[in-house]
Amino acid sequence: MYKTLMLLGVLLVAISCSKESKEKIDVSKIDVTVKIDRFEQKFYNSNLETLPELKEKYPYLFPEQNADSVWIQKINDIEERELYQKSQELFNDFEEEKKQLEDLFKHIKYYHPNFKEPKILTLITNLDYQSKVMYVDSLLFISLDMYLGRNNEVYHDFPKYLSQNYDRSHLKVDIAEAISSKFFIKGNSRQFIDLIIDEGKKMYMLDTYLPFVSDAEKIGYSKENIIWVTNNETEIWKYFVEKKLLYSTDTDLTTRFILNAPFSKFYIDVDKESPGRVGVWLGWQIVRAYMKNNHVTLQQLLETPAEIIFKHSKYKPKK
Repeated sequence: MYKTLMLLGVLLVAISCSKESKEKIDVSKIDVTVKIDRFEQKFYNSNLETLPELKEKYPYLFPEQNADSVWIQKINDIEERELYQKSQELFNDFEEEKKQLEDLFKHIKYYHPNFKEPKILTLITNLDYQSKVMYVDSLLFISLDMYLGRNNEVYHDFPKYLSQNYDRSHLKVDIAEAISSKFFIKGNSRQFIDLIIDEGKKMYMLDTYLPFVSDAEKIGYSKENIIWVTNNETEIWKYFVEKKLLYSTDTDLTTRFILNAPFSKFYIDVDKESPGRVGVWLGWQIVRAYMKNNHVTLQQLLETPAEIIFKHSKYKPKK
């Protein structure tokens, strides 16, 4: 009986996500260019003789204070070469990712006509999990060694709530999220309701950029996590209201309900059953309700203060 209910829950969530996320827009006539520079291949196949030429071509990747011996040591480092080899086995020609990025860039340009496609450089960063994807000016840096597969042995020291997204399938989400930061307009209010609606705006941007990606992938949840937040939406909302958290400016709420964590901190028995970032998920539902009940564009959404979004969202938690 339990397995049957779980399967039913998965199916209902999948249907719900499909209905909410897939906005049909025609991007077929939008022209974009996807330029990918496999820097890691050039770097790990260079030597003391060819390194100066590489440094001249990519000066922004070689801090002047580092001697050539530092780079040669990295090139020959056993652990780094293992990461390089694993990345080449998985990301051989990068064609699958190139197609995904082309579709992503077309959707971004549809909503932001002035968007200029960045040049993409692939790297190995020795498992620098804080720099998986970096969007700087006209460049987009991708650390391939952070997408080798959630169960890859190189991630055995990472907590599961983090490593579950160190997967090839999550790369497009991280790229979309990095680029979205350029267009996001941050609110000034520190009230909890405003903070989670700001997070909801960010998630809704992913809805528009990645219309055929599941909610679980976009927020970085497992299917079980999505089922939990869906089934407990009413209770989460009730908790926030009854504890008078919505208009609180307590900075601890960010740690408890917004930042990435193994679970959310309600300080009740259910904590370890919950996923982290339930405030982000709830803010996402409020923004979705606002967009469903109001005829506004994405740009208008981004410019609208959180308090107005909340007031006009007509949000009601699903029962």
